[in-house]
Amino acid sequence: MKKIVAVTSCPTGIAHTYMAAEALQMAAKELGVEIKVETRGSVGAENEITPEDLKQAHAVILACDTKIDEDRFQGLPIVRASVKDAIKDPKGLITKAMNMEKKDYVDKVFEAKKEAKEKATGVYKHLMTGVSYMIPFVVAGGILIAISFAFGIKAFEKKGTLAAALMDIGGGSAFYLMVPILAGFIAFSIADRPGLVPGMIGGLLANKLGAGFLGGIVAGFAAGYLVAWLKKTIKLPKTMEGLIPVLILPVLSTLIIGLGMIYVVGEPVAALNKAMTEWLKSMSSGSAVLLGIILGLMMAFDMGGPVNKAAYTFAVSTLAAGQPSTIMAAVMAAGMTPPLGLALATLIAKDKFTTEEREAGKAAFFLGISFITEGAIPFAAADPLRVIPSIMIGSAVTSALSILFKCTLAVPHGGIFVLPIPNAVGNLLLYAVAIAIGTVVTALIVSVLKPKKV
Repeated sequence: MKKIVAVTSCPTGIAHTYMAAEALQMAAKELGVEIKVETRGSVGAENEITPEDLKQAHAVILACDTKIDEDRFQGLPIVRASVKDAIKDPKGLITKAMNMEKKDYVDKVFEAKKEAKEKATGVYKHLMTGVSYMIPFVVAGGILIAISFAFGIKAFEKKGTLAAALMDIGGGSAFYLMVPILAGFIAFSIADRPGLVPGMIGGLLANKLGAGFLGGIVAGFAAGYLVAWLKKTIKLPKTMEGLIPVLILPVLSTLIIGLGMIYVVGEPVAALNKAMTEWLKSMSSGSAVLLGIILGLMMAFDMGGPVNKAAYTFAVSTLAAGQPSTIMAAVMAAGMTPPLGLALATLIAKDKFTTEEREAGKAAFFLGISFITEGAIPFAAADPLRVIPSIMIGSAVTSALSILFKCTLAVPHGGIFVLPIPNAVGNLLLYAVAIAIGTVVTALIVSVLKPKKV
């Protein structure tokens, strides 16, 4: 029997959320289909869909009138509808979901990303939730800052100019929201919707106090775990329970986190943040190259897993000041190299790959230029002992060369598509050379190590 998973969510999170869930469950029973429905109401997520549910699921129904995180459903066919659609025609939605088909190589890549997210637990999972919501702000802000630099590195200093306006939007607004969004969604991951308010306000205070990225992480975790504890601890009569999510939790948690950031956390974390910034600035070329090698190895080791994300998150933190970063440039280059190198290997050593792998190489190329390191996963899964060391060496070479060439990057993502923006990349030609050399190194090592296909 095929299994369907579904999520229902209406703006108020009260009546229609649960009516839609009930309608889907009743229709599924009539059709003889197994279904699990997660409701996202005013009290947060209930009957949550687990990694095991996703492994068994044939398709997903999202009957939602509010924004929800769809990343965990990557690789599964999705039917999108409103809660009213689910109430009026639940059988139609279930039938449509049952008739949808799963897909090919690119889907395997995103399936691997989904599985990595499913395996993520505890602190890492919460941190990555915050980072995933933060990245669009950093990307938007970084690209607008880079466009501002296109008028000249210091053109934004002249008030009233387009360059100044772009810097204000990108650096003064999008980048300023980066830390509050990070903190807010770390807290959201831990405590659901009630964690957002104290988390985001804690993140704003981290900005004001100079605690920055590190302060935002501290605020997010503190807010999330505080709210989770308060939710379990505070008990009111049934007639007053509605006050907990809309009044008691946000006011009490925001007060505690706000005072904690101002009087306890802010100053020491600001000092730590400043020390880290000074350390990066003072690094000699030799130690900077060593750091580049380490980051390159980390980016390729698990291709989008916890080690990769730790290196990437560190690199993004170096963009917080709104200035181009050598670390960010090295990390993006190292993340592009694995799928690019494998794509090249399928061309220069065709006899060492199956027909299916050679076709997959074409898709890996496009994933690589888009900075989607996970494009290497299907190759690594098929031959880990040869592929993983090869891509790690290639990424380490690329990252080290990028730092040695003093290449910088003003944006945290985008791959080859941000390279044409003037001043988005410092030392553009040498940056392209670093990526090309790492790609060739990866391809040559893979080609030498892999046996011929009989």
